[in-house]
Amino acid sequence: MATPRIVLVGPPGSGKSTVAVALGERWQLKVRDTDADVESEAGKPIAEIFVEDGEPVFRALEHDAVARALDEHDGVLALGGGAVLHDDTQAALTAYRERGGVVVFLDVSLAHAAPRVGFNQSRPLLLGNPRAQWQALMEARRPVYERVASVRVVTDGLRPADVAALIEQELATLRVAGTREGTEE
Repeated sequence: MATPRIVLVGPPGSGKSTVAVALGERWQLKVRDTDADVESEAGKPIAEIFVEDGEPVFRALEHDAVARALDEHDGVLALGGGAVLHDDTQAALTAYRERGGVVVFLDVSLAHAAPRVGFNQSRPLLLGNPRAQWQALMEARRPVYERVASVRVVTDGLRPADVAALIEQELATLRVAGTREGTEE
């Protein structure tokens, strides 16, 4: 069974996909994005899945994609923004962390997410008043992101390569803390 080197979670506009690519390039690892897996499995874009099949169908496809990726992928894994909402996905991420995996919560403020997301039609949960919708999503999801994550990295105003460097620093800190915990008795 393969296991990802790292899993990235966070809201729309936090940089999950672009940071995953930056980490993959730095570490010479394959990159996988569960949103792309869902689109490939369904044979259509996520926005169409929402419109034609509904959010429950999308969430089921998303959970299956995450479960498969956690079992099969051994590189950098980026999850869709709402993937962490599924109880079974939370349990799978907890199990992954307990096996030594690292989940990074890429946090971002609305001011920095807005230009990245563009609040366009391809984001079905942000239709209507996109800024208010994004804020409401973050209020609901933040506790879940924080609960499933090993570390939190704020991406405001940073390029993907800079975020990747911060993640490397956080991983080094985790290793040092883990070593200390292992030697203290």
